[in-house]
Amino acid sequence: MTSSESDLGRNQTISDLFILVGFSYLNEMQIALFLVLLIIYLLTLTGNLLVILLIKLNFSLHTPMYFFLVNLSTLDICFTTTVVPQLLVHLLVEEKTISIAGCAAQSYVFAIMGLTECCLLSAMAYDRYVAICHPLHYTTIMSVQVCAQLAGVSWAIGVFVEGAEVTWVFSLPFCGSNRIHHFFCDFSPLLNMACADTSKNIALGFTVTVLFILGPFLLIVLSYIHIVSTILKLPSAEGRRKAFSTCLSHLTVVTVFYGLLLITYLGAKSSSNSESDLLISLLNTIVSPALNPIIYALRNKEVNAAFRKTVQKSSVPQHWRN
Repeated sequence: MTSSESDLGRNQTISDLFILVGFSYLNEMQIALFLVLLIIYLLTLTGNLLVILLIKLNFSLHTPMYFFLVNLSTLDICFTTTVVPQLLVHLLVEEKTISIAGCAAQSYVFAIMGLTECCLLSAMAYDRYVAICHPLHYTTIMSVQVCAQLAGVSWAIGVFVEGAEVTWVFSLPFCGSNRIHHFFCDFSPLLNMACADTSKNIALGFTVTVLFILGPFLLIVLSYIHIVSTILKLPSAEGRRKAFSTCLSHLTVVTVFYGLLLITYLGAKSSSNSESDLLISLLNTIVSPALNPIIYALRNKEVNAAFRKTVQKSSVPQHWRN
C-alpha cells in the first residue's frame, strides 16, 4: 500500500457502522465467557426484579430507603441490559457490528445509568444521615415529595448532562478504521477515533467527573462523617450496633460501586494492555448490578422477613388464609 493510499484510509469518514472487536482474541474461549456472562446476567435480572417485587408487595418496606432501593435496582437492570445482551450475541457471531445510531444510543443509556447511580447513592446517604442524626424529624424531612424530588433530580442530572456529552461526542467526524477495541461503545475509544479536535470533549468529561461523580462521593463521605460521629455518641453498645447496621448495606454498595470505578480508572491509566482494560471494564459492568441485590438481601433483616412473609403467603391456599 502506498503512502497516499494509507493516508486516504486514515482520512476516510466512518458513516454507517462500527465493529466492536471486544473479546475476539479469546477465540474458542468466547463460548465459555458467553455461558459465564449469561448466568451472571440472568442472576442480576432475577435478583433486582425480586427486590423490586418484594418492596412493592410488602407495605412494611414502603419507606424512603426502599423507595431509593427500587430506583437503584431499576438502574442496575438498565445498566447491565444496555451492554450484556449485545455482548452475548457478539460472543457467538463472527460479525460484531453496531450502527452508529445504535452506538450512540448505547453510550447514552450506559452513561445515564452510571451518572444517575452516583447521584442516587448520594441521596440514599442523605436518607441515612437524616435517619441517624435527626430521627425525631425523619418522617417530616424525608416526606414522599422530598424522596420523589431527590430521585427525580438524580435521573434528570443523568439524562440532561449525559445527553449533552453524548450528543457532542457523536457530532464529531470519525475517520480511519471502524474497529473499536472494546465490547461496547465507550467514550474513550470513540474519542480516539475522532478526526477532529477533542480537547473540549475531554474538558467536558473531566468537568462531569468532578461535579457529578466525585461531587456525590464527597457528599456521601460528609454524610457518613456525621453519621459515625452521631453513632459514637450513643450511650449503649446495642444502640450503636443497631444504628450502624441500618447503614451497612448502603455503605457496602457505595464501596463496591466507587471501588470498581477507581479500579477501572486506574487500570485504564496504568495499563497499556487493551486485553486487561477490557477485563477491568467487564468487571465494572457486571459486578455491581449483580452484587447490589445480594448485599441488600443478605445484610438486611427487613428484606429477609419480607421475603419469608411473601413466600408463606404464596404457598398457603387462599381459603386457608380466610
